[in-house]
Amino acid sequence: MSQLHVQATAEEVREKARAIRRRNVEIIRAAGLGHIGGDLSAADILATLYFAVLNVDPEHPDDPERDRYIQSKGHASGVLYTTLAAAGFIPDSLLDTYMADGSALNGHPDRNKVPGVETNTGPLGHGLPVAVGTAIAAKLDHSPRRTFVLVGDGELQEGSNWEAIMAAGHRGLDNLVAIVDRNGLQQGARTEATNALDPLDAKFAAFGWAVRTVDGHDVEALLAAFRAVPFERGRPTCVIAKTTKGQGVSFIEDRVEWHHKVPSAEQTEQALEELS
Repeated sequence: MSQLHVQATAEEVREKARAIRRRNVEIIRAAGLGHIGGDLSAADILATLYFAVLNVDPEHPDDPERDRYIQSKGHASGVLYTTLAAAGFIPDSLLDTYMADGSALNGHPDRNKVPGVETNTGPLGHGLPVAVGTAIAAKLDHSPRRTFVLVGDGELQEGSNWEAIMAAGHRGLDNLVAIVDRNGLQQGARTEATNALDPLDAKFAAFGWAVRTVDGHDVEALLAAFRAVPFERGRPTCVIAKTTKGQGVSFIEDRVEWHHKVPSAEQTEQALEELS
């Protein structure tokens, strides 16, 4: 099985992330729907994974020995679809149907309709437990495949995640990597005003995880972290990626109202200019 774009440089990954962000803005504007803030915060993470880290092949999306990528924050489907298109899993033209009636590209990703989607996500608190299950399965199969799961920080207020975090630590799942998109905002408010998460690194560590905090928009830092996994043998890995919601677009950055707001035509033009 061939690994996708394993030789991509940091600058090439950054270019991919810029293109993913631009296309993401376009499809949300066209659809009149989407979660643009969380899409933009995660673009560097997804670009780094798909073009420099994951052992996946768009020509063989169901290869049993592929790495698994699970996007638990399934409402941020736009950035997942644009990344899958950039990586060759789906045609770019399919993005023009985003959120349309009957489209495969639903607001929440569907593994039965979209190649490269590992599990249906969207009900927050489900993706990480599923990822724990896939990591256990790999251990039972004596397989080197790894599972990477992206969770939103607000999503970590769901109790099911902490049950999964406890189970992963207990089982020593060093083939599991949880990435927290730590942009500090959730629908309607800041995470710390809603139900405080910090010290998040200490909480993961208390459950038996090896933890690092990185700048989630620094591709070199992301590459260094992902290439170092597992951080410790016998312990699952947690990467807390400090990000900015709406990264790259000045009027969206760190603004809670842009959780699922749609840009106007004029705002779309400005966003695309800023992301060029």
